[in-house]
Amino acid sequence: MPWNLNSDRPIFLQIIDKIQMDIISGYYQPGDKLPSVRELAQEASVNPNTMQKALSELERTGLVYSQRTSGRFITEDTDMIHTLKEQRAQEISLRFLENMRSLGFQKEEILALLRQILEQDTAKERTI
Repeated sequence: MPWNLNSDRPIFLQIIDKIQMDIISGYYQPGDKLPSVRELAQEASVNPNTMQKALSELERTGLVYSQRTSGRFITEDTDMIHTLKEQRAQEISLRFLENMRSLGFQKEEILALLRQILEQDTAKERTI
């Protein structure tokens, strides 16, 4: 996935979010070895110190762990990954609801719109 970093928030926080999304989406699997700090920094076009700061924070949370001479790895705690995925889904859903309400939509209108979109998406999947 591309690194879409911007100046809205601190870069190291955006890196944390990106790596978390890569983990919960399955791009990185439990137990996978992460690329080196330098490789990730080059891929993201950031200073290695910034990448190191982000990875250290991910280690602090337990999502990533370090083996002295082997590098960094994704946690094998699938419950932790699942919990993070659910938390992210709730955050996204709540933001969506706030935006829909600010547009003046009521609960039933939001549900009807979602049903319509899901049906269209399902129909599109069948044609692929």
